Amino acid sequence: MIGVIVFPGSNCDHDCYHVLKHVMGAPVRFVWHKERELPADTEAVVLPGGFAYGDYLRTGAIARLSAVMGAVVRFAEKGGPVIGICNGFQVLVEAGLLPGALLRNSGMKFICKDVSLRVENASTPFTNRLHPGQVLRMPIAHGEGNYFLDPAGLKSLNENNQVVFRYSSPEGEITPGANPNGSLENIAGIVNRQGNVLGMMPHPERCAEAVLGNTDGRLLFESLFAWLSADLEKPGAKAPGGFK
Repeated sequence: MIGVIVFPGSNCDHDCYHVLKHVMGAPVRFVWHKERELPADTEAVVLPGGFAYGDYLRTGAIARLSAVMGAVVRFAEKGGPVIGICNGFQVLVEAGLLPGALLRNSGMKFICKDVSLRVENASTPFTNRLHPGQVLRMPIAHGEGNYFLDPAGLKSLNENNQVVFRYSSPEGEITPGANPNGSLENIAGIVNRQGNVLGMMPHPERCAEAVLGNTDGRLLFESLFAWLSADLEKPGAKAPGGFK
């Protein structure tokens, strides 16, 4: 069962639920922010996009104090796969599950458009159906997606192959012009050191159906379900059970 966390202000929770249940055919349920435990049969967790708690104070800062986040942290620490999308990425960073910070876009404007992403790490539970250097097209919609990390942290992130996606040209070139928000080194998505927690600003759930004109996002969900079904194991990140 896949749990989709719902905070006050989440607005992509139903998008994620739809893709997981009606497109991918997975068992899924909403998990309200006041819950202190995840359902016992939870095999993966999704933190959707939106504006949790209205983005008051700063994005993700209040959401990370929600009762359910204690359960999400425990689940992740046991190796359970967790993906945070857009605002979900911001919450994961605030909760300490991922390093760095997400700042206001360099242009100080909300950006909503399709971008190209180059796959940097294809050995995670979320990218095992992809290959390094593959270019995907996905939509972004955020005002605070400018990823920042101190030099020592950035060095560690690169050395441990924790950068999963970078903003690129359609040809896969990492250039300043391909960077929509000023993110350090064009970083669009990262994993924790164990590889089981992914945070990304682009929205794979918005490009997972042919009717929308793009199915690149579906590859991430297919990767997750393949990992759960086959109990594919990345060192330090073992699935709590097999996907049924």
